[in-house]
Amino acid sequence: MEIDTGNTAWLLLSSALVLLMTPGLALFYGGLNRSKGVLNMMLMSFSAIGLISILWAVYGFSLAFSANGSESVNNIIGNWGYAGTSTSWVGDMWGETGIPTYVFMAFQMMFAIITVALISGAVSDRFKFAGWILFAFGWFTLVYVPVAHWVWGGGFIGADIKALDFAGGTAVHINAGAAALALALILGKRIGWPRENMRPHNVPFVALGAGLLWFGWFGFNAGSELTVDSTTAVAFVNTQLATAAAVVGWLAVEWIRDRKPTLVGGSSGAIAGLVAITPACGFIAPLPAVLLGLIAGVVCALAVGLKYKLGYDDSLDVVGVHFVGGWIGSLFIGLFATTDVNGAITDVLGANEGLFYGGGATQLGRQFLGSLVVTIYSFAIAAVLAIILKAVKLGRVSEDAEVGGIDIADHGESGYDITPAGGSGGGGAFAMAGLKPGAAVDADGKADVSQKVAG
Repeated sequence: MEIDTGNTAWLLLSSALVLLMTPGLALFYGGLNRSKGVLNMMLMSFSAIGLISILWAVYGFSLAFSANGSESVNNIIGNWGYAGTSTSWVGDMWGETGIPTYVFMAFQMMFAIITVALISGAVSDRFKFAGWILFAFGWFTLVYVPVAHWVWGGGFIGADIKALDFAGGTAVHINAGAAALALALILGKRIGWPRENMRPHNVPFVALGAGLLWFGWFGFNAGSELTVDSTTAVAFVNTQLATAAAVVGWLAVEWIRDRKPTLVGGSSGAIAGLVAITPACGFIAPLPAVLLGLIAGVVCALAVGLKYKLGYDDSLDVVGVHFVGGWIGSLFIGLFATTDVNGAITDVLGANEGLFYGGGATQLGRQFLGSLVVTIYSFAIAAVLAIILKAVKLGRVSEDAEVGGIDIADHGESGYDITPAGGSGGGGAFAMAGLKPGAAVDADGKADVSQKVAG
């Protein structure tokens, strides 16, 4: 098969858009965080780009997708057919799309990167960076790779259960959200939470990050059709409509409950809408997409408060937005999926239309089962990994380092240099914080417990 230049160009562009989402996530999470941990928070996202890109090329893509067209191991994992950087498949086309396999590999790489990065928001200010790297490596290998295969690569969720996920509601958001909950529970609460004020330190960062995520998400969702056709157009439009509706829904909750709609709320509502429409964008019509966005905005705005009632410290609301939003979007497929939008629902994927389009409750049950399997598996493996890291002292930073600031303790740098305009003679930000210039802080942040950097 010859290269389809149109499809290939579209997927290359979509891949770049999806990659942009991770720096956008870094800004979004960084702004939501306290100032003394902003760099650590952002570095978690950037480190995921470095680590996961390599792991995806070496073995991730092969184990997740190589069974597409060859034999899967009991519909659980792929094979080693695409492992490494072999040039034997440079000229291969992916399926019937006319897209080089390398391009599809790159597109899916960006999904793997941001899925891992999403988890970090639940454990800000307290997870050792070395522990984060090891967790990311283990969770990617043991959870993301097999789940991607189960959902998209010919595994049992897509092939046997026949649960649908157009662009990642189950494989990305429910998957990451379940892991985030497990990690937050095992690591425990931040010192002072929820008594102390831990509000976002930079709201413009939050809005900028949300804007970049919104922009990149068009590649995330519409790009998942791979080819350029009418379903691509519907996925693109649905992404915009659902997100817009979720902003309205979240702000409405704030306005009614608190009498003050906020920019953080509007930004979070946008993310909630993007998450919710992700699994359904290529399967439902635009008006149901608006309804989905409104519901996601309202429910996620309420769900973020559950951590205070249930007592788990999900720092940046990964559970309330990504886990809850992913579940809403997945179940919506069982209600509103229609072949009028995507004929492949029944013809290729072997699934059913939604309840409100004459398909009965069958697909709703499939969506529930598929999402439940991913929830339980991801939560369990993430919990085991967190327990192991905690046992070998690679879980939480020391109390001194957490209070003083993980940026200084783990990375030796601060997000904000407030050196006086007159020059460096006064010692800069360290002197203003009561620190001696050049004072050392060891890996555990114990060199001088009295020297703290305000958050």
